[in-house]
Amino acid sequence: MSIILASGSPRRKELMSNITDSFMIEISDVEEIIPENINPVEASEYLARLKAESIAEKYKNSGNIIIGCDTAVILDGEIMGKPRNYSQCFDYLSRLSGKMHIVTTGCCLIMNDNIKSFTEITQVYFRKLSPDEIRDYIATGEPYDKAGGYGIQGKGSIFVEKINGDFFNVMGLPVCRLNLELKELVKKI
Repeated sequence: MSIILASGSPRRKELMSNITDSFMIEISDVEEIIPENINPVEASEYLARLKAESIAEKYKNSGNIIIGCDTAVILDGEIMGKPRNYSQCFDYLSRLSGKMHIVTTGCCLIMNDNIKSFTEITQVYFRKLSPDEIRDYIATGEPYDKAGGYGIQGKGSIFVEKINGDFFNVMGLPVCRLNLELKELVKKI
């Protein structure tokens, strides 16, 4: 049995190594389109399942465990993806300033015909940010490959007053819960 992480995220790869050193990476090429009628809190789990299923097709009945993941930053019911440009990044960070938002990471585990998916939710509280702080942060280049335009594990950490929930979830992989779900899945087999 092998574990296959269907993600190209360097942060997820690093966090997955806290669970096991014995896993492979295979990046899903599924198109990440969220249906219009989906609840934003359910979107990351939906995409995680699409990613996992696309890789699982290649490994049918192999006994491998496929893990798909997706992380979303949600403010006032709106999903904030990875900013496409400076203007969108500035907008995201300005809107997050002084507010609480949620970060959801959806995970989907597939082993043969067994499918388990879940969503972990963490509340993140930003302090009030000045326009200069936002501009300086954007200039680091850090925000562009991160949902919501910030990285809690990097320079974006100076914006976070507190969190309620799993820190690693905000980085993109709820390590504790995923570890427990993996153990449960293996026990069933």
